[in-house]
Amino acid sequence: MSFKLALLLSAVLAVPLTAAPMPQPVAPEARWVTVGALRVAALHDTDFLIPNDGGTFGVDAGVPAVTAVLAAAGAPTDTVRVGVNALLVELPGHFVLIDTGVGVAASQLMPSLTAAGVKPGDVTDVLITHSHGDHVGGLITSDGAQAFPNAKVRMSAAEWTFLQANTGAAKLVAAITPQVATFTPGTMVVPGITAMSIPGHTPGHVAYEIVSGKVRLLDIGDTAHSTIVSLAKPDWSMGFDSDKAVGKVSRRAELTRLAASHEMIFAPHFPYPGVGTIAAKGDGFTWVPAAASSFTN
Repeated sequence: MSFKLALLLSAVLAVPLTAAPMPQPVAPEARWVTVGALRVAALHDTDFLIPNDGGTFGVDAGVPAVTAVLAAAGAPTDTVRVGVNALLVELPGHFVLIDTGVGVAASQLMPSLTAAGVKPGDVTDVLITHSHGDHVGGLITSDGAQAFPNAKVRMSAAEWTFLQANTGAAKLVAAITPQVATFTPGTMVVPGITAMSIPGHTPGHVAYEIVSGKVRLLDIGDTAHSTIVSLAKPDWSMGFDSDKAVGKVSRRAELTRLAASHEMIFAPHFPYPGVGTIAAKGDGFTWVPAAASSFTN
């Protein structure tokens, strides 16, 4: 990763430069799955390698403890690989994009959107789970223009305030201000999609519940980042959480609820396509990815 890219990510993510994720090259891809009468597509943007340096995963547990969890799962122990994915929802009269990826050279969001058969101008609503750079970076083009010119950009009022206060995001804020519409969590932001507060990661972090008939899919945002560490040790502090104490409580509570309900989820940072369910395992949880047969391209 170049120093320039590392600096950009660390500024917009509001994390130390030493903890800046390292984007990895991936192929653009869109995989469709049905949610009741609706279709949603997981869009691959990039992958991150996050150093196991005590700054991100298990900040209150220490590197040796994180290393032990990774080793037990048969994963590399020097870095933690996470996906960066977005979700496209096709609704009557709407193409809804939930989060927009990193928006830098490593981003494959636009080619993935094209693979789904959708143009940027077709997107009517962009829903933001929270304002870290790997979720809002794709809101603007490389020349600072609105990437989705016909869309309303919807985020919680608290998150918009948080983003406006981020001096590293001034260019982005200026570009999207005419598009932004804020809401209070608990609101149905577009027909069939309701914003749900899951506090701790950022001041206005939300998940989005997509409902069609009796079928549900929850985009959990950054409630959990790693299918290994976040699920095995949900009570460990996460370095990216703005309120680490609240974040670990929220993570435990939401994962407990999801393991009991067996509700399908989309997790933007789980391995692509990031669709599956949560199951209880010991004092933690485990990831059950959706079967490959569930998807179409």
